[in-house]
Parts: sequence; structure tokens; C-alpha cells
Amino acid sequence: MSDAFTVLWTHDTCRALRRAGRVGERPPVAFSGVHSSLPAWAGARAGDEVYALHVNRREVFVVSQMRVIDRERRGCCGTAPATWEDAAFPGHDDWSMLGAGGCGATAVHVDATPVRFDALIPGDLLARLTWRNRRGQTRNLKYVVDGRLENSVSLQGFYRLTPESADELAAVVGSVVS
Repeated sequence: MSDAFTVLWTHDTCRALRRAGRVGERPPVAFSGVHSSLPAWAGARAGDEVYALHVNRREVFVVSQMRVIDRERRGCCGTAPATWEDAAFPGHDDWSMLGAGGCGATAVHVDATPVRFDALIPGDLLARLTWRNRRGQTRNLKYVVDGRLENSVSLQGFYRLTPESADELAAVVGSVVS
């Protein structure tokens, strides 16, 4: 059975996506890392869904829904760097803003929906989204006030959704995909 996760894409990441003209394109790769500057996709396996989220003016958007294909370095990634000055993933330069230069970055190949910034998570859904840890304990999003997110700290990281919340986020994505 596959799982679903969320990952928060920062303002810098989303700004870089816009600047590079990636809105409307499907990312073939995302990156996992070993440092807190780049979330570790530790629990993700092939077939799992990952919802890339973005917070803008206290509203939360699904930027892309990604299905994990694999977490291996492939030919599309380009030659592995020989020195610290070499690009880590030259084959994915177009998507490097997703974390290619992060500390200990590894490629996560994905089948993704196009990048977009209009898939708003409704405030009532935001208040009831639920994540679960490996021990089965659940938690809701903190700092939701009147359907708006006052602080994004509880979204920062890579977290496993409950199946019900994953279904609701899939419906949000499905309602805006044209």
C-alpha cells in the first residue's frame, strides 16, 4: 500500500520556479537531502504520493502532486561530480531550484502534475488535515486561525499524511487540473 506525504516548498524555491518559466511544466525530479535546508524524503518509496505545498499570504496551495518513481541516480541525472565545484546533477539543471545543490542531495524521480500556484487548500480542509507518524500517532496543522495559516512551522519538513487527508488533497488537485 502506498503512502502520501507533504513537503513545503519555500518562497525562494517557488520564486525560482516562476523565474525559470517552470509554471505549467511537470518536474521529472525533486531532491532529498541530509541537512535541514532540504527535507529528507526518508519514508518515501516508489508509488508514494508527495504533495508539494506553498504558503503565500497565510493561504496554502498544492504546487504539484508527485508520484515517486525511484530514488536512484540515473543517466538523466548526468555525470556524478568529481569535485565539489562540479554540478551535482547536471542533467537536471532546469529543475535545480528544487534542491540539487542541497547538502547531500539525492535525486527523487517523480511523475508529477504541472507546477501551478492556484490550487488553494480551502480553510476548512486546512483545519482538518492530519498527519501520522510511524507509531500511528496523528497530529493536525498548528496555527490555523479562521481558515488561514498564521505560521508555517508545522509544515516545514517531510510528513506522512493520513489516508483521509491524502484523499482530500488529491481532490483539491483534481478540481483544478484542466
